[in-house]
Amino acid sequence: MKILVTGGSGYLGIHVRRFFAADDFSRRSNSNILNDDDVARAADYDAVIHLAALLDKDPAAAALCFRTNAEGTANVLRHMRPDSVFIYASTKDVYGSHADNYEETPEDCPTDYAGQTALEWSKLVGERYVDYYARQRNIRACIFRLSTVYARPSDGNESGFVTHYVESVKRGWPIVLPLDGQPVRDILHVDDFSRACKSFIESSRGYGLYNLGGGRANSATLREIINTVAGVIQCQPVIAAESTLSPPVPTNYISDLSRVRADLGWKPEIGIEEGLRSLV
Repeated sequence: MKILVTGGSGYLGIHVRRFFAADDFSRRSNSNILNDDDVARAADYDAVIHLAALLDKDPAAAALCFRTNAEGTANVLRHMRPDSVFIYASTKDVYGSHADNYEETPEDCPTDYAGQTALEWSKLVGERYVDYYARQRNIRACIFRLSTVYARPSDGNESGFVTHYVESVKRGWPIVLPLDGQPVRDILHVDDFSRACKSFIESSRGYGLYNLGGGRANSATLREIINTVAGVIQCQPVIAAESTLSPPVPTNYISDLSRVRADLGWKPEIGIEEGLRSLV
């Protein structure tokens, strides 16, 4: 099976691409998802894992977010061949603060406006494009609303907060914690994300919408994550003084994995301590 990873040179993409021995479609490979000539390559592949995105919450970037994350997604889908597979990396943040109403957030959590930025809205619009074009073009499609997925750092890529915490503990950099580190997140190793993609590709399902994260078993407060890293490294983390950093939205988030477990037989295989050790 030939697999293409858009954003395949990014923070997560570089690891997903290696997992599948897939080809890269990214600006580093001189490819642009908004360029029809470049995207025509998608027709040559059995599956496309679409990670390319503009992750910018600045209101000044709103128009470019919608163009890249929504129109770019539609452009890839329009160039794929029938019976191929499209996997779309969306985000848990489409739920905004509505997720605070759940101990474990299900897929039917509301997504109406609750403080989301253009980044989250553009991802949600992208989901609608997936729904439309996948059915119109007979493409098997999967949307993963990702919680915190983490990976080893790579050159030229901005890391997620878990990797940032690990590097900060290792190097003695001060760590700023919102709400004294009490917000809860479920975290997922990138290889488990890749296995989820593989589970859908190898399934017989034509469509799926799933929350994807570490679930209850792989959830912790931000401070607990830092303390686990410190225990592995055997050093004392440097916690910065109380800051004015805005609290996370939602404050706590744990993915309800019931649907993805039932449909795809998938569950995380890499626990928190094992995963954090792999970053050290």
